[in-house]
Amino acid sequence: MMNNIKKVAVDSLMCTGAALVLLTAFIRIAIPGGTILLNTVFEILVANIVINLGLVLTKRFESSYAVLEFLLDVSYIVAVLVVSGVIFGWYSTVTVWYLAVMAVVIYAFAVLTSIVRTRKNIKEINELLRKRKEKQSGAAS
Repeated sequence: MMNNIKKVAVDSLMCTGAALVLLTAFIRIAIPGGTILLNTVFEILVANIVINLGLVLTKRFESSYAVLEFLLDVSYIVAVLVVSGVIFGWYSTVTVWYLAVMAVVIYAFAVLTSIVRTRKNIKEINELLRKRKEKQSGAAS
C-alpha cells in the first residue's frame, strides 16, 4: 500500500514537471510573452494526481494485447485532461488537441522511464544473485 502511494506521488510529480516543460515550450512558441500562472502549476498537479491514481486502477485490467492496455491508459488520461480543462478553464489558452498530444508524449516518456527503471532493477537483482551464488559456492568448497 505504501509503495503504491509513493509511486503515485513520484509519478505525479514527474508528470507535472514534464507537463510544465512542454507547456512552457508551447507558450514560448505559440504565445510570445505568455506566462504560466502559479495556480496552473497546482491545477496540473491535481490533474496528474487524479491521472496516476486512476492508472493504478487501470493496471488491474490485464489484456494479452498491449495495444489495448495502452489505448485504455491514454483514453483515461485524455478524458481526465479534457475534464480538467473544463473545470480549470484551460481552453482559453490551450487547445484540446494540444492537451491530447501532450498526454501521449508524457505517457510515452513515463513508459520509457518505467522500462529503463525496470531494466536497472533487473540488472541489480541479477548481480546480487550472482554474488550470492559465488558466495555460496565459495563457502561450500
